[in-house]
Amino acid sequence: MPGENLTRDEARERAALLSVEGYDVSLDLRTAVGDEAGEGPRTFRSVTTIRFRSNEPGAATFADLIAPSVTAVSLNGRDLDPGAVFDGSRILLEDLAAENELIVDAQCAYSRTGEGMHRFVDPEDGEVYLYTQYEPADSRRVFAGFEQPDLKAPFRFEVRAPEGWTVWSNGVGELTDGIWKFAETKPISTYITCVTAGPYHYVTDSYSRTFPDGTTLEIPLGALCRKGLAPYFDADDVFLVTKQGLDFFHDHFDYPYPFGKYDQAFVPEYNLGAMENPGLVTFREEFIFRGKVTRASYEGRANVVLHEMAHMWFGDLVTMEWWDDLWLKESFADFMGAFALVGATRFSDGWITFANRRKAWAYRADQLPSTHPITADIRDLQDAKLNFDGITYAKGASVLKQLVAYVGQDAFLEGARRYFKRHAYGNTRLGDLLSALAETSGRDMGAWARKWLQTAGVNSLTPQVLLNAEGRVDELAVVQEAAESHPELRPHRVAVGLYRRSGSGALERYARAEVDVDGPRTVVTELAGAEAPELVLVNDDDLTYCKIRFDETSLATLREHLGHMTDPLARALCWSALWNMTRDALLLAPDFIDLVMTFGRRESDIGVLQMLHAWANSALVHYAPPWWRQTGEKMLAHIALRDLRGAAAGSEHQLAWARFFASVASAPEDLALLRGLLDGTEKVDGLEVDQELRWAFLEPLAAHGVADESALSAELARDDTASGKRHQVRCLAARPSAAVKAQAWAQVVESDALSNALVEATIAGFARPSQRELTAPYVSKYFEAIERVWRDRSIQIGMDVVRGLFPSYPTEQDAQPTLDATDAWLAAHEDAAPALRRLVLEARDDLARALRAQAADSAAG
Repeated sequence: MPGENLTRDEARERAALLSVEGYDVSLDLRTAVGDEAGEGPRTFRSVTTIRFRSNEPGAATFADLIAPSVTAVSLNGRDLDPGAVFDGSRILLEDLAAENELIVDAQCAYSRTGEGMHRFVDPEDGEVYLYTQYEPADSRRVFAGFEQPDLKAPFRFEVRAPEGWTVWSNGVGELTDGIWKFAETKPISTYITCVTAGPYHYVTDSYSRTFPDGTTLEIPLGALCRKGLAPYFDADDVFLVTKQGLDFFHDHFDYPYPFGKYDQAFVPEYNLGAMENPGLVTFREEFIFRGKVTRASYEGRANVVLHEMAHMWFGDLVTMEWWDDLWLKESFADFMGAFALVGATRFSDGWITFANRRKAWAYRADQLPSTHPITADIRDLQDAKLNFDGITYAKGASVLKQLVAYVGQDAFLEGARRYFKRHAYGNTRLGDLLSALAETSGRDMGAWARKWLQTAGVNSLTPQVLLNAEGRVDELAVVQEAAESHPELRPHRVAVGLYRRSGSGALERYARAEVDVDGPRTVVTELAGAEAPELVLVNDDDLTYCKIRFDETSLATLREHLGHMTDPLARALCWSALWNMTRDALLLAPDFIDLVMTFGRRESDIGVLQMLHAWANSALVHYAPPWWRQTGEKMLAHIALRDLRGAAAGSEHQLAWARFFASVASAPEDLALLRGLLDGTEKVDGLEVDQELRWAFLEPLAAHGVADESALSAELARDDTASGKRHQVRCLAARPSAAVKAQAWAQVVESDALSNALVEATIAGFARPSQRELTAPYVSKYFEAIERVWRDRSIQIGMDVVRGLFPSYPTEQDAQPTLDATDAWLAAHEDAAPALRRLVLEARDDLARALRAQAADSAAG
């Protein structure tokens, strides 16, 4: 059998043959504590009973299971030899009956990679915590099953756990005679089942809603985290957003929440942001803030809470048949998360974050060689794993936002309501949603889908302005362009805004027109006769998905007056457009950095400011010419310190500038200031240097050789927690020493002893843009190692290593040779795993883009 990777064709064949009636899963997790017995991985007993039908008696199929060993297999009362039917990832099932019962007794392994049953030991108190994470196909690491989304079934879990532990699953649980027994679920897919167990800190609340018919829905709410994080856990705010979201989605979906309780678990060493397991949503515990953070962090957490909640309907209640239509859940959840954030919570400016941060992810992904239509061609599970990307999430959400502008919000939501009711507890394809939307909107959804969902690439929209003799607009047109590789031009519903300065100097909009852009050039007749604009903003109000370009007059206005734009969304759109121009080598990186230095201090939206800091840093290390980097770094550090001292004492802007200053500090006097802030000999009024900020200051000190191993050990003693350990590991790997880099490389590439979180931290410390000479020797080692790593490690660790250790920061003399080495590897490994090749192609494209931007700057002079 072909191993761990399941193909779409295999899944279709199995779905045509089988229907699943139910699962009973019994897990014995008492082995999670105590000493390990013998060699090999630590394991737990998993006994699974599956009741299923076959419409072809006598046929053969297989069940999925990844486990170190199988003790017993029984099919319809007939004992099967595990050695004959189990190959390490599949169990062969022959001579099926019409009605079948499969029982599998296995020893499954605890995970240290965040896949399957993850086991974490808290260094602070030695407590053990467990949780599961499956998407797209890791439930088979915990119990035997049919691991594909369209073979839904009800699940009953029972769990034996160490004394004193609490266990949670999708349904309500009770501890009876030492066994946690959970209520049977509704029919759900295997990948959204979940078990969380351990001495977690648990807080409860409740939600109640009375419907027009007089019935009342009661939803028990819970929130849990490690005991060590309990002092920082603001569960009240989590519950507030949860209740606001439940109100919002009940108002708009007209379908009661269908999964009983609503627990939210914040768990350690989590690979994702969150996962929409019905009744038990899991989140990365970094959403519990140990130190002061900005409003943007709380907004980000609220957005994720609402994104996962939207999945209860889009993804859990109605699920895609196969991963081709992953967008049916992720694009909708991404859009609905922002929609609910703005409509139901205190974060009413959420569309600014969406335009500035979320769409930046989409624009980057959509210009990679691996870009794909929103409805992607997913051949197998490795393809699926890599398609949780900026296309599936952020571009899809952006396109849905455009669809709402196209068909109207009422028609869009009524289409969603019909979709839920028509396909509840079932599986769907693209056509099922489009038919519901066509009914409610009266629009040709097929034509829209062909243009937007079934083609790849991003269009650019540029204004052309002709003035008459009186200085008024004679003609204003929007020119649409596409890349040669993806030449599709699309219909765009856009707003075009005209801006000019007022008497006070504010740059404000004085005219606006909505127009359907279709084809290479569209004239905006409504704006003819308007006074001459100083700035034309295509896609004002962010109605469509496109790269905004500027005419020469508009670009000149932004260079002088960007900080005087009064509308925060318009300002964010301009910043985003300028960043896209920088990445496309249409705006020189030093010019972009100059704009940030000039106008960043005037940015009122804290999320936009923090994004500008990240972009300025990226412009410096990737796109600026090598000869200018040191100058640019000093300039950024200077303005960061200026604005750190100039920000209001204790403000979130002060905190943002402090973190940015640490990220660009390299001069001896700047490093001395950071050291002084740590030891108390220096002070910035109002700046509280809490533990998280201490680590942020220590990282550049370690990277520049100022903080040695003893200083980092002392800091860990001060913060001997899981979070502190991750910070220390990153700082240790960041030290500027060849021996340190060799050790970090060996720990990640040559050993699997580190957990997923410590692998991530080590890679982050190893790959430093200020240490290009130190990492230069690892270019050849990287290409020698990646096939082996991909073959021998889990896909999550493989992705982390291949992405994180790619030589993205070559020295000036090694830049082109590194690109050549990448091309040579790709040419010599055409038969490598497609997912591995995709990761290398993407990294190669990022490097080539950086070199083009550097060359453009050098050519300019």
